[in-house]
Parts: sequence; structure tokens; C-alpha cells
Amino acid sequence: MSPRVRVAVLAGGRSSEHEISLASARSVVAALDPERYETVVVEIDKAGRWELGSGHSELPETSVETLPVVAQSAPAATLGQVDVVLPILHGPFGEDGTVQGLLELAGVPYVGAGVAASALCMDKDLFKAVLRDRGIPVARNVTLRDGDEPRHSFDYPVFVKPARLGSSVGISKVRNDEELAAAVELARRHDDKVLIEERVDGVEVECGVLGNRDPVASVVGEIVAHADWYDYSAKYDEGGMDLVIPARISPESDERVRELAVESFVATECEGMARVDCFVT
Repeated sequence: MSPRVRVAVLAGGRSSEHEISLASARSVVAALDPERYETVVVEIDKAGRWELGSGHSELPETSVETLPVVAQSAPAATLGQVDVVLPILHGPFGEDGTVQGLLELAGVPYVGAGVAASALCMDKDLFKAVLRDRGIPVARNVTLRDGDEPRHSFDYPVFVKPARLGSSVGISKVRNDEELAAAVELARRHDDKVLIEERVDGVEVECGVLGNRDPVASVVGEIVAHADWYDYSAKYDEGGMDLVIPARISPESDERVRELAVESFVATECEGMARVDCFVT
């Protein structure tokens, strides 16, 4: 019988998406076959401290031991003793290339995109610039940096969002000038770079991409939010949305989504796997 693969699951993190990371990690750990994988969970708390769970099969409900990230710490030693790391982290300080860089320095194999691709795809402003350069269509936006006045030339409604965050955290649908300043202030609580983005009227779909040098796209799924838009509650509350597979779009649109998903994956130098979201107009 082959020895089990030793897997470390990184969860939590310092970002505003901490709780979503924990939920994602629980799903991943539950799906790992204990006969094939020996799993240890390393939870990063909101202050950036790394905690090693007492069990190997599920996320710790309470911290067993809190340790700083130094070479002599138990979590760091644990990462050096595993075959592969699954960084199930969302947002800054985990999904943005920072943890990937740490693992690269330590020479520890990990799943997913590398440092450059992770940093690029986390930053919606830079990500869109790369896709525009490759001729891949993206929604128009205005980027606000610290001190910029909240201005734009789009028709209402618009969406205001932190540039480097996900899970719809800090995003607002803005319907008039009176709502704009408050929406920008909310987004700036999470990031000092903010996007004001035009509303795209279309069917929201998502597509998985898997591979490295020759990636392939999955069947396209259609997102049906049971809300005014696909906000945090629609994404994560029970019954907040339906995912219709395959998406109810034309064969030509389906092919185009899958084509653009792979093109985006390659343009941003992703590896392993990604999810690409699109609007079919």
C-alpha cells in the first residue's frame, strides 16, 4: 500500500474574507480521502498568528497554540514536513502572492497559481489592464487611489468595490450621486485603491479552468442570484443563489466563454486551476 500524501491546509488569514476561508477549508478537508491523504490544518488568525490544530481531519474549533511565523515555530516546521500545501486563503495576505512567496522561499510545493499570477489576479485594476492589452473584453471602470475624488462618467447604477478583495466584501451597488461617497468610503475600509465600475447587463456565468501548459475549460455554469445582485448574502447564505449547469446560453456564447476563460488563464500566467466569471450580454 502506498504511503499517504502529507497535505497541509492553510486557512483563515488576516483579510476581511477570513470566515469565508475557514468555510472553504472545511469543505476541502472534508473532501480529502483519509485513506489517501494525511491532513494537518494550519489556521492563520486575524492578527496573522499561525495556529496548529490538534486534529488532522478537521479545522480546529478553538486555538490549541498560537505561534508567530518564525523558522522555529511549529506551523513553519509542519509546512517543511509535508508533501504539498493547499493555501485555502481568500483575499490579501494569502490569495495575493504573499503566502505563495513564503512557500517558494521555503521550497515547499503548493497548489494553485504562483506569486506573480496570484498578485495580479487579486488586483482588479492591474488584472483588467493585462486583459485589455490582450484584447480580452472587461467592464469599464475608474480607479480611485488614496485622496482621489469619487468621480466617474458612467450611467447609474454603478458598482463600487475594493480593488484587492473578493467575496463581494465592501462592494456597493450605487444608484445615484448621493450614494457614491458613502460607497467609496466603505470600499476604502478594505483597500486604499477602489474601483467604480460600470454595470454590465447580462447573464452572469462562471467557468472553471484546469491545467498548466495546456489548460482546459469546464462546462459553463449560470449564476442565478436571489437578490438584486450577486452580493455576499447571495453567495454564502443558504438558498441565496442557484447554479444552473449547463448555463442557459447559446452554443456560440458557451464556446466564447470557455475560449475567453482559457485566454484569461494564460494571459495572467495562472497554473493549476482558476474560476473565471463573465457576463454574457
